[in-house]
Amino acid sequence: MIDLYFWPTPNGHKITLMLEETGLDYTIHPINIGKGDQFAPDFLKISPNNKMPAIVDHEPGDGDQPGGGDPLSIFESGAILLYLAKKAKRFAGETLRERVTVKEWLFWQVGGLGPMTGQMMHFVRFAPEQVPYGIKRYTDETQRLLGVLDRRLAESEFTAGANYSVADMSSYPWVRAVAALGLIDDHAHVARWVEAIGARPATIAAYTKGEAVSAPPPADAPKP
Repeated sequence: MIDLYFWPTPNGHKITLMLEETGLDYTIHPINIGKGDQFAPDFLKISPNNKMPAIVDHEPGDGDQPGGGDPLSIFESGAILLYLAKKAKRFAGETLRERVTVKEWLFWQVGGLGPMTGQMMHFVRFAPEQVPYGIKRYTDETQRLLGVLDRRLAESEFTAGANYSVADMSSYPWVRAVAALGLIDDHAHVARWVEAIGARPATIAAYTKGEAVSAPPPADAPKP
């Protein structure tokens, strides 16, 4: 059993996408970042950077070596994806070259697409005042990165080649988030990729669970 500490943000959705694809047994523990749950002392023991997602695997194992022992906690979405891919023996590439390509595009997202897109969305949607320089800087960089992805997807079905992988799961939630802002309208290959991943049953299940986590309780729900 895997405990997933989660809130339905792009980084959170990366892990539910992977867990739904692999069928690994997991339980969601909501970490409401709007209420500051990420700063709770118990959560900091799992994720010292006070960021979600994080997981605790109560049956740790890497797919090749026997597992067991004490529960294993992992923070940082890229590290979690690589661990789950090793555990499930799926979605990390079949050959040496494909495995390298998967890691390249996974790290590209972790180091570039995610941070730049996150900053863009902050300045466009959440900043208390309009900062034209910040909006332009991060929108331009997000568009540049989407262009990089579009050129890649012009030559391959998925980010790392012919096979769906953690590289796609890592980038998809961020690209899906900015699609609503019209930023992929000029990137036909990215749009095709977003549509294909969005239609996968695991993707639909992951986002449905995310909506349930953040949905307000019914008006007649008992108070805690």
